[in-house]
This record gives sequence, C-alpha cells and structure tokens, in this order.
Amino acid sequence: MHPRRAMLKMLDAAYDRLSPDLVLFTGDNTLGNHLLDVGPFRIQSVKSPAFTLRQMRRSLRHILLPVDKRNVPFAMIYGNHDDMNDVTKEAQFALYRAYPRCLPMNETDPNVDCDTYHIPLCTRDGRTAWNLWLLDSAWNDSTGQYWQIKEETVRWYRRTSAALCEENGGVPVPSLMFLHVPLPQTKDLLVPCRETDPGAIKDGEGFVRLDPEKASGYLGESVSAGEDPFGLYEAVKDQGDVRAFVFGHDHRNCFDGVSDGLRFIQSGAASFRCYGAEETRGVRLFTLRADEPDAFQTTYYTYKDLCGDGALSRVRYFWDADESAATKYTVLGTSALLAAAGTTAGLLAARLKKQK
Repeated sequence: MHPRRAMLKMLDAAYDRLSPDLVLFTGDNTLGNHLLDVGPFRIQSVKSPAFTLRQMRRSLRHILLPVDKRNVPFAMIYGNHDDMNDVTKEAQFALYRAYPRCLPMNETDPNVDCDTYHIPLCTRDGRTAWNLWLLDSAWNDSTGQYWQIKEETVRWYRRTSAALCEENGGVPVPSLMFLHVPLPQTKDLLVPCRETDPGAIKDGEGFVRLDPEKASGYLGESVSAGEDPFGLYEAVKDQGDVRAFVFGHDHRNCFDGVSDGLRFIQSGAASFRCYGAEETRGVRLFTLRADEPDAFQTTYYTYKDLCGDGALSRVRYFWDADESAATKYTVLGTSALLAAAGTTAGLLAARLKKQK
C-alpha cells in the first residue's frame, strides 16, 4: 500500500504545529483486504494472510513512525476495513506494539476485543482527571455484519465505569468515548429538508441536513450509523461519565452537536486513498484540563489549515485525492492524446518537407 504524500505532509504538519500529547487513530487505519491497491480503477483483494501481514506492516509504518520518532504516545481502535481481511486483530495489534510509544490495549480480558479498553489521564498526584474510552464497534460475524456494539462490550463498560467511579470517591470520571462507527442517536442531529435547502444531502428517499438548533459543521453524506442492540447509549446515560461520543467512519462528515444532553462529534477522513472532501480531510484536536472536568475544547484542522492554500498545496491535493481520479485521468488522457496528435502532425510535416 502506498499512502498519498498529501496525507503524510498533512499529518507531519499537524504533529509539528499542534504538538499533541497523545495521538489517537480511530479506525480504518489500513485498507483491510484491499492492501494490494494497484491503481485508481483496479483494486485486488488480498487472500494470503502472510502477504497481508507484510503489507500491513509496511503501510502502518508510514503513519506510526512519524509519531514514534517525535516521542508522542499513540493509541488506536479498529474500523470495519481493519477487520475485513484474514489477519486477526490480535496479529495486527502486534504490529502496533512493535513501536515503543504505542500504549497498551486490552491484553487481559478475553471477553472483549483487544481494542476495547480505556486510557486514564492522571494528574501529577495520581488522580484520574479524565478518561478516554476506546471501544470496538466494527467487526465481521458470520453474516458479514460489522456495525454493531457487542453485548459484552456494554457489560465491560458498565463494570469498568463503575469501578472508576468508586475509585474517584463516588464521582463519575469525566470521559470521552471513541468509536469508529456512529451510534444511531447521531441521526437525532439531522432534520428532514428540501433538496434546495442549504446543506441538504440525499438520505434514502428524501433529504436531510444538520439541525441548526442542535449541531454545526459540515454534513457531506448520510450518517452511516451502526446498531446498538444491547444498550451502550443507555449504559452511558446511566453511568453519567461520558461528555461526548467521538466517531469517524463517514468520510465527508465533520460536525459537532448536542442531543438528549450528550455531545456527538464526527470527524472526516485523513486518508487520501479513499473518498472524502476538501472541506473535511484533516485532524481533530482535543484540549482537556484537569481543573475543568465538565468542559473541553475541540478544534478541527483541515488539510488547507495545515498545509496552506497555495498553488503547490492545491495541486498536491488534486493529484492525491481519490475523488479527483476521474478528472485527473481524463486530463492525463487528453494530454496524451494531444501529445500523440502533435507527434503525428510533426512527423507528417517532416515527411511532407522531405518530399518537397
């Protein structure tokens, strides 16, 4: 797999400019069984576990080594594409753990996925000021369904959250919860609208947009929510510790809103090898403070914010962004045709001149 230079430059700029204390990769970190990507119009599925693992090691190096070299700790969860291959999540985890700055995942509880765990953020005196939940929400079962929160994941969250609360003197520890696939309640931020309304996008048989009374940001596609059959959302409401859900998965969506007293944050794709939008390719920064347990700040930085809007940046974006593939290859095809026509005309002119 060969990542686009535009993404790597964007990430380098983010690390150097924003100086994060922790980097989270929130899923679809590789293309799964499409690692043998040989062109914009031809993708081959990889079926050999050994080959897939080698390709994963090479591809992950591009995004993990820059963080590790800067001595910044990092953590991750899986997305649906990470699980769409014949290499187990545990085997993939070994690739991440090869980097010294990778934080431990779940290595002790066999009842939940290895990427279902939490990261306590502690003060210098050892008090847990904030907590980060990282939950697996993307997996394949025998039917190919991968957008579902497992029952044991909900049980694990309830008992772990209760234990943290007890350790904190009976006060819930303020937390952010990261999942790759959005929960169904995310759709509560949307309202039906007309096709001609600003911000309208196609959703089934009709059109929707962000409800301006609940959310702000960019809606570039319909929310592709997963299933929550065992009540993670209700468990979060009961525990009272989560201040916001943070999702990925929908590449063009980048918004922030509140519904039913909980905050829902979605960020766009950072990758340039998949579909996306110039408005949403980027990274999100969270600022958490120990003395402000009920508040946090978050800012989204786009490719343009981080790499500028100059000619070179725009050209790099155009040539690297997958959704521009048809246009740029049409340009290439036209240029080749014109070049061929010019060569033919030149040869013909030379021949006519020689005949004279």
